[in-house]
Amino acid sequence: MPASKRDQLLATAERLFYDQGFHATGIDRIVTAAGVVRMTLYNHFASKEALVMAVLKARHERFMASLDTAAAAASPGQATLALVEAHGHWLEQYSQHGCIMAQAMGEYAEHSAEIHALATAAKTDLLARLETAVARDGLDHHTRLARRLFLMLEGSNTAVAVLGAEVALADTRAAADALLSAAWSETP
Repeated sequence: MPASKRDQLLATAERLFYDQGFHATGIDRIVTAAGVVRMTLYNHFASKEALVMAVLKARHERFMASLDTAAAAASPGQATLALVEAHGHWLEQYSQHGCIMAQAMGEYAEHSAEIHALATAAKTDLLARLETAVARDGLDHHTRLARRLFLMLEGSNTAVAVLGAEVALADTRAAADALLSAAWSETP
């Protein structure tokens, strides 16, 4: 079934925003690449800012769904590691140049409080998923474990662009294993 014009616009805009930047990508480039006319875009999105918001929301929903699926399928005591693995898989598949939310935070810090807040909330959601996984694994007495894992995963977002996916994700997995092993060894 062909994608709706709205979905086509979202997919095209996401690809262009990610590859070229939000501010560097104009409406004309998006509509040309999507194969629609300008009015079609404005029939679905009131402004470029509304399009950016929709792109970020849709991408965030897909990312969170991938994490939730991995955590739900994890064996007992393995939810946190499953999230780390799912994050790595996402980076390999969709974020080889870094995190689009971090990109949005940087580009919109001074230009749109709403977009900046949406991207910041996405980061907070990741931390909350880690806190839930740590608790599910029985490690919630390690009060800083989820934050340390969060910092490690956020670092891997940038490291993928610098070191390449294979190296960055192998090192991320090793660091997560070390943090989790230390937490398990301290479990009462």
